Amino acid sequence: MSQRHLPFWPAGVPRQLDVPCTTVHYDLEVSAHRYPEKAMAIFYDSPLGYAAAWRQARAVAGFLRHRCGVKRGDRVLLFMQNSPQFIVGFYGILAADAMVVPVNPMNLADELRHYARNADATTILCGQELHAHVRPLLADGSLEHAVVAAYSDYIEVPTDLPLPPAVAAPREAIDEPGVTLWKDVLADDLGPGVSEAGPDDLCVMPYTSGTTGLPKGCVHTHASVMMNLVASGVWFGYSPQSVILTTLPCFHVTGMQGGMNSPIFWGATIVLMQRWDRETAARLIGRYQVDSWTCISTMAIDFLANPDVGRHDLSSLRAIGGGGAAMPETVAAKLKDLTGLDYIEGYGLSETISPTHINPRSRPKRQCLGIPIFDTEARVVDPDTLAERAAGEVGEIIVCGPQVFRGYWKAPEATAAAFVEIEGRRFFRTGDLGYCDEDGYFFIVDRLKRMINAAGYKVWPAEVESMLYAHPDIQEACIVSTPDSARGETVKALVVLRADRRGTVSPEDIIAWARDHMAAYKIPRIVEFTDTLPKSASGKVQWRQLQDREWNR
Repeated sequence: MSQRHLPFWPAGVPRQLDVPCTTVHYDLEVSAHRYPEKAMAIFYDSPLGYAAAWRQARAVAGFLRHRCGVKRGDRVLLFMQNSPQFIVGFYGILAADAMVVPVNPMNLADELRHYARNADATTILCGQELHAHVRPLLADGSLEHAVVAAYSDYIEVPTDLPLPPAVAAPREAIDEPGVTLWKDVLADDLGPGVSEAGPDDLCVMPYTSGTTGLPKGCVHTHASVMMNLVASGVWFGYSPQSVILTTLPCFHVTGMQGGMNSPIFWGATIVLMQRWDRETAARLIGRYQVDSWTCISTMAIDFLANPDVGRHDLSSLRAIGGGGAAMPETVAAKLKDLTGLDYIEGYGLSETISPTHINPRSRPKRQCLGIPIFDTEARVVDPDTLAERAAGEVGEIIVCGPQVFRGYWKAPEATAAAFVEIEGRRFFRTGDLGYCDEDGYFFIVDRLKRMINAAGYKVWPAEVESMLYAHPDIQEACIVSTPDSARGETVKALVVLRADRRGTVSPEDIIAWARDHMAAYKIPRIVEFTDTLPKSASGKVQWRQLQDREWNR
């Protein structure tokens, strides 16, 4: 194990963590007892106190148990945008001793059906604006129960902030089989009974994918989730006095842990935005004296592009950080000129429920993953021989630590391929190529796994390709990334049309079809027709060759 990074370990921060042997939902219960009237979340100027949030989470848990038949270890889908209901629903599912399956709210019905069936889920908590995508699953039996929430129910005080359409929309009176309104769940106020879950019980299952097949569930226990929610807070100095601006989506592990679970553990206050708006973010920082903000590079770029940003009070900020994609050096420099703060980059995956690496706040390096965090070992190895690489040499990054997931849900072969045993320890193969410098800081240079990072959203080419094959005019398709000035990289489809359809179908036709069948962030922004796709001797499409050609342009 390399010790090169230890001289740069943050001063005053312990090298090992004593993580509580409790469940994640117990964190909300404890904070509710400690700070009952304190605002857990502020949603466009409307506060939700800790005691009220815990009371509502218990009502959700009771409904799941007594009305939906949810049992210990069952999976429940959480299909919402950032909102108080997302937080309450998350903790309500856990308080029912069930497992949260967070689903990107950009997914459509066909994609949602995969999550429901693969997770063997019968129940979903969803936002009112997403109900149309849930309705077909209730009709065909893929789901049995849906709790539908109107975000406007939690706007209880007047505000001068512009409300996103989904937040401003009044509650609809939905009277359909299998549907219960969120307000009625709270009104029933059913007690969930005693929680029997422990640290090793199922907790959260975010979905990810690899080079082949549909998205796979990453199985996390309460113990692995607790590790990183505590770690994030210790690294960035969270306390009950902290005020956290949450702009990243909470369905994603970075927003979930840094913007929701960790603040709740520490009894801090979450200033919650349903969707990104640069002017609203700046106003909220000054209005609530926000001291910590986790974002991605595209948010920072847009924030700085606001011509009025200099007129806002940003003096309360003490930490700005994030991950997902490297922060351009010029943007980091502008952010520091504006706030006096370094942008602190980190690195993690769905399989590690957020960070394995973070830059020390006192000595960050730009466009760098950082150093391994508490109780975490990381190495750079030869992808074939697994021999450890020397400093500066590129290889595959592997990690071992208490935040690493158990494995992929119902996918034993994929799980076996994702791990390797070295010196008696189980390391997760990240699939990312990188190197470790002389100081012990890690950098990423490429990916072994096929993944496109479009403005922080992970797009898996194999999944998009499988969906494109449902198009009646497409014979073959290969998805590659292409440079994009705003998103960093974006999705491009190389398409071979069926012989009888060539000349009658346009790239715009393919894009329009994709818009109706997949989440917006997955849609190919560019479609290029070709007569053939290069193939290996075994008949596999040579996607790497096409990818390299695209970037070499």
